[in-house]
Amino acid sequence: MITISVCMIVKNEELLLAQCLDSLQNIADEIIIVDTGSTDRTKEIASRYTDKIFDFPWIHDYSAARNFAAEQASMEYIYMADADERLDDFNQKQFAALKSTLLPEIDIVQMIYCNQLEHNTTYNFDREYRPKLYKRIRTFRWQNPIHETVALEPIIFDSDIEIIHQPLNNHAARDFKDYLYNIQQGKILYRTPYIMYAKELFIAGTDQDFLQAEEYFYHTLNYDCRSVEELKAAQCVVAHAARLRQDFDRLMKCCLRNLADGQPSAEICYELGEYYFTKQDFNEALLWYYNAAFETTSELNIQYSSTLPLERLAQCCTQLGDNEQAEYYKQMIK
Repeated sequence: MITISVCMIVKNEELLLAQCLDSLQNIADEIIIVDTGSTDRTKEIASRYTDKIFDFPWIHDYSAARNFAAEQASMEYIYMADADERLDDFNQKQFAALKSTLLPEIDIVQMIYCNQLEHNTTYNFDREYRPKLYKRIRTFRWQNPIHETVALEPIIFDSDIEIIHQPLNNHAARDFKDYLYNIQQGKILYRTPYIMYAKELFIAGTDQDFLQAEEYFYHTLNYDCRSVEELKAAQCVVAHAARLRQDFDRLMKCCLRNLADGQPSAEICYELGEYYFTKQDFNEALLWYYNAAFETTSELNIQYSSTLPLERLAQCCTQLGDNEQAEYYKQMIK
């Protein structure tokens, strides 16, 4: 049977921490809590489950905090948990069974992250595999009898364990502050945080959040090091912010670049629809909303290729006197 260190970074999680740790305490061989500045009862609650509670000054870097937590662990495997996660009774039993049967050559266990869309989290999938359990110390071994080489790729096992994700609210406002802090410090947002920043804007960002992010994404549009996916994300963010500011020259430049790729983003088509809708050019707006809903795929938020353009299509049809078609689009939303 393997041994497991449950590692968590927390801040002001008094409403959620107990239910998370209740679901993990029978699986964990040790529990590591790293607090990044709680002002509520988080550490008091954590002390009911473990005496391994550490303080870590918040430096706007989740990786640094998680690495610090992992450095405190002493068991064979680390399970990195968040306070807004829990395992129900069935999946606790599944996890216990995995713990007693996991083959020693497995480096990483992926588990199914559930219930994302219900809580307006910054993801477009309700269920997805995530690496949750991994070896604390990995042993590298030689393989192949001839032309031997070191096995560098980890051995990953996709389990059936489901983790229920139930945040009280989304973390976008907190994340936006951290993004801006790191940008102001001159740090580069590489591919994953770069795209996640754009996704969070389109899923949970306010107008002010878009305006604060605009110049950063605008200045990266001409960087050769950015992938097509990153450039499309930047085009979507800048187009939306430019439309908010009524800078239609910048809006059109971003939209045309996106369209020239031959695979337009639904978000861009929607922005063009919004541009013509505000001008009360409902025929032109209808064309672009239709493209968003039926001819393109979304880059950042699936609502931009489904519910949002369908709602606008219904409104355009109503304005054009086509009530039957408007009702058709309304029914599609349901």
